Amino acid sequence: MKYLITGITGFAGPHLASLLLSHGHEVHGLIRGTSGRETDILDILIPEELFEIKFQKTDLLNYFQLSHIIKKEQYNGVFHLAAQSHPGISFSDPVKTFQENVLGSVYLIEAIRTESKDTILHFCSTSEVYGNQSKDIGTLFETFQLIPNNPYGASKASIDIYMQERIRNGFINGFVTRAFSHTGPRRFKNFSIASDAYQLAVMKTQLFDSLEYILKIGNLKTERVVIDVRDTVNAYYLLMQLFENKSNKPINGDFPHVFNVCGTEVRKMQYFTDELIRISGLKNVQQVINPDFFRPVDIQVQVGNCDRLKDLTGWKPDIPIEKTLQDLFEYWVKKLS
Repeated sequence: MKYLITGITGFAGPHLASLLLSHGHEVHGLIRGTSGRETDILDILIPEELFEIKFQKTDLLNYFQLSHIIKKEQYNGVFHLAAQSHPGISFSDPVKTFQENVLGSVYLIEAIRTESKDTILHFCSTSEVYGNQSKDIGTLFETFQLIPNNPYGASKASIDIYMQERIRNGFINGFVTRAFSHTGPRRFKNFSIASDAYQLAVMKTQLFDSLEYILKIGNLKTERVVIDVRDTVNAYYLLMQLFENKSNKPINGDFPHVFNVCGTEVRKMQYFTDELIRISGLKNVQQVINPDFFRPVDIQVQVGNCDRLKDLTGWKPDIPIEKTLQDLFEYWVKKLS
C-alpha cells in the first residue's frame, strides 16, 4: 500500500513512518518548503528508513499543489497528523491555529474528495475536543458532546465534525481518532512531561555537579491517562487496515468512524515528574512552579473509553509507562549530547 503522512516531521509522524515501513508499505511524507527539514527525523528513523521515504514538498494551505499531489499519487491512505498542536500556543495565536488546523484540513479533505475518492483519510483529532467534561461525567465516550476548552481543541472539533459529515454523506471514506495524552521519544520540550525530561537531561549532561537543581514545573495536580506514542500510532495503523477491508467501509454512517485512543490508568501529573526524577538519578532536584507553564483555562482530568477501538482491531497499549518515560529521558540526553 502507498500512504501519505502529513506532519511527518512532527512528534508522532516519524514513529508512524517507521511502523509503516516495517510492514513493507510505501511511505510519502508531506513537508513544507525545500529546507531539508526531513533529516531532522533521523533522531527516530535510521538512515535506511529515511532514504525509503518520498517527500512531497508543499504547504497544506497551497490547495493547487496539494490537489496536484493527491491526484498524481492516488494514495491508498492518508494519515493527517499535521497541526498546530499546542494548547498554550493556541491561546496566544488562535488565528494561525485555525488557519493550519481548519483551513489546511478542509483543503486536504476537498483534494481527496475531488481527485482521489478511493483514498482513505485518517483525521487525527484529539481528546481536547471533549474539554473538561470528565470531571463531572467521568469516562468519555465517542458519542459525547464536543465542548472544547481552548482554541486548539475548538479548531480540532471543527474538522472532527466536518469529517463526520463528509463520511456520513458519502463524500469521502475515512475515520477520526481522538488520541488522549501520549508521550515518548521526540516529544517536544514545550509539552508537559517532555518539559521535565528535557530539563532533567540538561542537568544530567552538565559537566559539573550541582548542590541543587531547579526543575520548573506547571500544574501537577491535574490527572491524565498517558500512553506511549508508539502504541498510539499502532492504533492508527490498525484502523487504517480495518477500513481498507471493503466490507468494513461505513454504509450510510452505520459503521463507526470515530475512535478514542487511550489507556486506562489515571495518574496525577505529579507521578510523571517524580518518575522522571527517579529515572534521571539526580539528587536534590527542587520542583519550582513556573506560572508560564499554566494554561489560561486548564482541564482537570481526562479519562476515555476505547472499547470500540479494541473490539474492532484488537488493539491495546503494550508499552509500560515506565519504559516510555525512560526512553523519553534517554532521547533528550542523547539529543543534548
